[in-house]
Amino acid sequence: MVYLSEKALYIIDTLNKNGFEAFAVGGCIRDMLMGIPAHDCDITTNAKTEDIFRIFKDHKTLDTGAKHGTVTVILENEALEVTTYRLESTYSDNRHPDTVRFTKNLTDDLARRDFTVNSIAYSPSIGIIDPFDGIKDIEKRLIRCVGNPSERFNEDSLRILRGLRFSSVLGFEIEQETSDAMHKCRHLIKNLSKERVFSELSKLLCGKNVRCILVSYPDIFGEIIPEISVMEGFDQHNFHHIHDVLTHTAVVTESTPPLVHLRLAALFHDSAKPFCFETDKDGIGHFYGHAGKSAEIAEKRLTDLRCDNKTKEAVVRLIKAHDAPIEESEKIIKRRLASMGKDLFFDLIKLKRADTAGLAPEFSSRSKHFDRLEEMAREIISQDDCFSLKKLDINGNDLMALGFKGKEIGEKLQMLLEAVIDGKAENKKDALIKYIYQV
Repeated sequence: MVYLSEKALYIIDTLNKNGFEAFAVGGCIRDMLMGIPAHDCDITTNAKTEDIFRIFKDHKTLDTGAKHGTVTVILENEALEVTTYRLESTYSDNRHPDTVRFTKNLTDDLARRDFTVNSIAYSPSIGIIDPFDGIKDIEKRLIRCVGNPSERFNEDSLRILRGLRFSSVLGFEIEQETSDAMHKCRHLIKNLSKERVFSELSKLLCGKNVRCILVSYPDIFGEIIPEISVMEGFDQHNFHHIHDVLTHTAVVTESTPPLVHLRLAALFHDSAKPFCFETDKDGIGHFYGHAGKSAEIAEKRLTDLRCDNKTKEAVVRLIKAHDAPIEESEKIIKRRLASMGKDLFFDLIKLKRADTAGLAPEFSSRSKHFDRLEEMAREIISQDDCFSLKKLDINGNDLMALGFKGKEIGEKLQMLLEAVIDGKAENKKDALIKYIYQV
């Protein structure tokens, strides 16, 4: 059942009353037919842009792409895009049409869209218009291009990543001809802006079907992150592992909570393994130093993809720490909380837990260890124990008053924090000052 918002209905009704066709179209209809709440609703119409501006002259409108037929209408701070039915010509840059021609035929407009599930239109007065059997593909849980897949991807190579994203997020299979064309046209991804690639990659990684997509399309991911292609089929030759590096990575990614920084950390956490591989005299594989090198790969690739600094920093820190054991010791946990902060510490435990899910089944008991670590950390936090500089009962101004200067202040504060964590000094100002002069 399709339930449009009052604002979408108002725009459609207003255009109808002025003698024009108007339909809600695309992803909003797909999601509503699937019972998924739809947040954005796009409107398509046979009204030209000058008509749209005229009809909604009493409302705020934005020229967001009038030359391509798109006007944004603002209704009570909600923006809805209204676009004239259009046809598109060749795409020299594999992303944007060289020219746009307007049409009076809705089906012509729907034919230029990417996938059948996104080529469904609806209006309250006419009902559903579905010339390319998008509803059947929704029922079959299938991603299929409208028309010739190679033509669609050559027009706009972002559609390759969008198709993978829809499959990952919705849990749909990709129709064989569409899938074949994705592999064939994968080199066109290099023509895309890094920002758009990162946006699609982030959404894709947080999908419920991400494991299947990663192991089925490593060549496409390799166009974005070359190390992924090397991970495919790489036998780890180690009794801890039953998967090659890529499949292990896919399992770990799927097993982390669907948060971008955690899924990215999972994606990159073993990316350096093929470059660190060595075997001992018994033929057992080892990957010494892979955590640090994987963090370097992640930082390089995420910088290239224009990832924001906060996310990138979290990913790099998680990868660096993912392979280091954490003992069930208050002192050790406090030190980790001090160095990482509580949020990133718990994220690290989530990543470690997911990493265990990618190992051989006999190592599943490690999850109990992570349970205890989380429990101990929460107890430390609830008791308001001192595990960070801001909880010290002394600060930089106090040390300046004692005559300390420059970086010596930071060094002394760190020394005092470690002393408190180790139980060598009480977290009281007088005791801390006394400790400074005792060591």
